[in-house]
Amino acid sequence: MMKLDKHLYEVQVAGLSLKLKSSHDEKTVKELSSLVDKKVNEALALGKNVTFQNALLLAALHLAEDITLLKQSANNKLNNLEQKSLDILSQLEDSPISRIRLDN
Repeated sequence: MMKLDKHLYEVQVAGLSLKLKSSHDEKTVKELSSLVDKKVNEALALGKNVTFQNALLLAALHLAEDITLLKQSANNKLNNLEQKSLDILSQLEDSPISRIRLDN
């Protein structure tokens, strides 16, 4: 089994400094931490009564929603593509061309 090299990164998320170990490159780590930071700040901006903990939970729920909807969309597209492929295959099998033999 191949071991992935992990690098140590220092990032800021929601005003907190974090040290992360990741096998991802620096650009990816920054992109991920920036996305989380953005979601937490959006949640904090909802009102002065939003606690930091609530903002973290809201950010996590928004990210989970995004992931779930993207997965559902990807699965639907894959299912549609699979059905279209099966339809085309069936049409090819039923076509007169498929009955022509080259060894006549």
